[in-house]
Amino acid sequence: MSDQPEESLVAPRPRSGARRALPRTGIGIDVHALAPADADGGARELYLAGLHWPGERGLVGHSDADVAAHAAADALLSAAGVGDLGSVFGTADPRWAGAAGGTLLAEAARLVRAAGFEIGNVAVQIVGNRPRIGPRRAEAEAALTASAGAPVTISATTTDGLGFTGRGEGLGAIATALVAPVEP
Repeated sequence: MSDQPEESLVAPRPRSGARRALPRTGIGIDVHALAPADADGGARELYLAGLHWPGERGLVGHSDADVAAHAAADALLSAAGVGDLGSVFGTADPRWAGAAGGTLLAEAARLVRAAGFEIGNVAVQIVGNRPRIGPRRAEAEAALTASAGAPVTISATTTDGLGFTGRGEGLGAIATALVAPVEP
C-alpha cells in the first residue's frame, strides 16, 4: 500500500495565479418586543416569517417587525458584505416605515445579486414561545423563499422560560445565509 493518497481523493489544485471563488456565509439576528395592548384590549397585529398571524399580539418596530424576515435579510447583507439591516433599512429612512418584512428581504436579495453574488440558501431559527410555527412552517418557508428568490428554511425553539423570549416579552430570530460569487 502506497503512502500517497489515491488520486481521486486529492483536491484539484487551482491553476497558477488562479483563485477559486469560495462561498461566503453571513449571520443575522433580529429581536423585537411585543407591542402593548391598546386601550380597547387589542394589539398590533403579528407579522412573522412573511405571514400574518391573526389572534397573536404583534411586535413593536419601525417596519412590520417581522424578526424572521429581518434576520434573513441581515444574514444575506452580511454574507455579501453590502451592509447590515440598520445601515440599509435604517429607522431614519421613511421609505421603510411600516414596510413588510418580505419587502425588506426581497430588497436585500436584490442588493446581494447586484453585488455579484448568487444566493445558495438561508436558514432561520425563530426564538419565542408563541406562535407555534410548526402548523404553518411550509407556508412560511414558501413566503420567505418567494421574497428571497432562493430556498429559505425555518425552525423554531423556545428558551425554556429564560430571558425576554421565555417570559413572553418578545421574539427573536437568528439566520445564516450562504452566497457565492457569480463567475464572470
